[in-house]
Amino acid sequence: MFEILSLKNTVNFLRHAVPISVMSGVLVLASLVSLATNGINWGLDFTGGTVVEMAFSKPVDLNVLRSELTTPASEGALVQNFGSSRDVLVRLPVRPELKSEVQVDAVMAAALKVDPQVLQKRVEFVGPQVGKELAEQGGLAVLVALICILIYVSFRFEWRLALGSVAALAHDVIVTFGVFSVFQLEFDLTVLAGVLTVVGYSLNDTIVVFDRIRENFLKLRKSVPEEVVNISITQTMSRTIITTGTTLVVVVALFLKGGSMIHGFATALMMGIFVGTYSSIYVASFLAIKLGINREHMMPVEIEKEGADQPPMMP
Repeated sequence: MFEILSLKNTVNFLRHAVPISVMSGVLVLASLVSLATNGINWGLDFTGGTVVEMAFSKPVDLNVLRSELTTPASEGALVQNFGSSRDVLVRLPVRPELKSEVQVDAVMAAALKVDPQVLQKRVEFVGPQVGKELAEQGGLAVLVALICILIYVSFRFEWRLALGSVAALAHDVIVTFGVFSVFQLEFDLTVLAGVLTVVGYSLNDTIVVFDRIRENFLKLRKSVPEEVVNISITQTMSRTIITTGTTLVVVVALFLKGGSMIHGFATALMMGIFVGTYSSIYVASFLAIKLGINREHMMPVEIEKEGADQPPMMP
């Protein structure tokens, strides 16, 4: 069967495994340091606050609107376009001393100075308690997903391969969180959905590679583990290139044209696709080799039949 972008010769992917693995270790360490020092820029979904969506009669200069939002009631407002240059979204943090209605009135007063024909389309309020519960439930969702995956791969693969796949997943999640922490990108529910999507994408790519590694260990009896892994990755590279390429086309389109509401989601997916693709090779597979994976570990366990140790009966 014809394969698009199939590689004729085996590529020695593991030749660069050591420096790339060191780079991955540095990225994970830097991400953990940033998470410990800078934390995460939680969005209003998790911190609580007020969202005001407005429709202007003409394209609006956001810097002009920000300069009008200087009253005490509108302090800390985040202003961004929402879909088009005429639609604007203003996010206001929770202010215990102010009611949400007062903050909304201050925003609309500032908007009317910029455009007397501005229309208020939507107002949403998320209380701080609700935001706290969403943050806890979001973290629990990621943790439960990783635990379920750990249980699944433990039954699916030999423990060295299973440990490699779990390490790759942890690597991908930590680095993705680290990027949002280093650049202080807003982390909301859409970004959390992106992180969970990254977990599934990375696991799928790793399982495809590991299934081929397991098959080739049984077929290529005289090959060393490094050679088996290189052959397996080369054989699955066509599938990886096509899957990653087509996914990136959609994600880049969402990143460029999807609007500010899903910008964080697209960012998380782009980071996750890149990190998840190379971690299947240079984290999961390389770690399995370092743990000593070989052909004997892939052989099915022989079950001794009852009475097999007894001498055969004479006719």
